[in-house]
Amino acid sequence: MDDVLAAHALLRLLDLTSLNEKDTEYGIEELCRKAQTPYGNVAAVCIWPKFVTLAKRLLHGKDIKVATVVNFPQGENNLGLLKREIYQALDAGANEIDAVFPYHEFLNKNYKACEAYVQTARELCEGKTLKIILETGEIKNSLKIANATKICIGNGADFIKTSTGKTPVSATPEAANIILETIAQSKSNVGFKASGGIRTIDDAKKYLILAVDIMGYKWITPANMRIGASSLLDNLIKTIKQGY
Repeated sequence: MDDVLAAHALLRLLDLTSLNEKDTEYGIEELCRKAQTPYGNVAAVCIWPKFVTLAKRLLHGKDIKVATVVNFPQGENNLGLLKREIYQALDAGANEIDAVFPYHEFLNKNYKACEAYVQTARELCEGKTLKIILETGEIKNSLKIANATKICIGNGADFIKTSTGKTPVSATPEAANIILETIAQSKSNVGFKASGGIRTIDDAKKYLILAVDIMGYKWITPANMRIGASSLLDNLIKTIKQGY
C-alpha cells in the first residue's frame, strides 16, 4: 500500500491521544489544535475525563469526537466506580467512552462478571460509542483474546480496543488479527481500535493492511476502525508532505 494514501487514510482514523499524568489544560489546547490539520481532521481526541469540557468547547463544530477513558488503566471489576466515571464523562459531554475490560476477573475465569461489566457500560452509554479495552498484552493467549472479544461483542461493545498503552506489551499485529477475525466471524457491526506503541506510519500500516485483508477496503472508515496514538500524527503529516 502506498505510504501517502495510507497516511491520508490513517489520519482520518486517528484517535489523537494524551493520557499522561502531567497533562495540563495548555497541553489539551495544543492537542485540539493539532487534531485539525490541513489534510483533514482526525476522528477523535482521547483525553482524561477532567479535560472533556475544555475539549468540547475547543472542538465545537469541528466534527471531531471527544473520547475519554474509564476504569483506566487498572481494569478493575468495580461497577460502582464504572457508573460514576461514565456518568461524569457523559455529563461533561464525552461522545465516546473507552472502558478497560476487567481483565483480572477474566483471567480468573469469572466470565459472568465480565459480561455484567460490559452490559452495564453499554446501558450507561446508550447513544454513545463504547470502546472496550481488552489489554491484550496481559491476556496474552490467543484463545483467551478471542473469548474476551466474544464477550464484548455479545454484550454490546461498539469497538474492541487492544490496549491502554500502560503495560509492557501494548498493541501487536498478532492480537489485532485475532480480534479482527473474531469480529468478522461474528458478522456483528463492531469496530476495532489498535492502541499503544503505534508511533510511525510503518507501525500503523500493519493494522490498516490487516483490517483491509480481513474486513475489506470499504470497511475502513472511522465508524469501524481507529488507531489510538499520541505521536503518530506528526509522522503521517510528514509522509503526506514529502509525497512518499
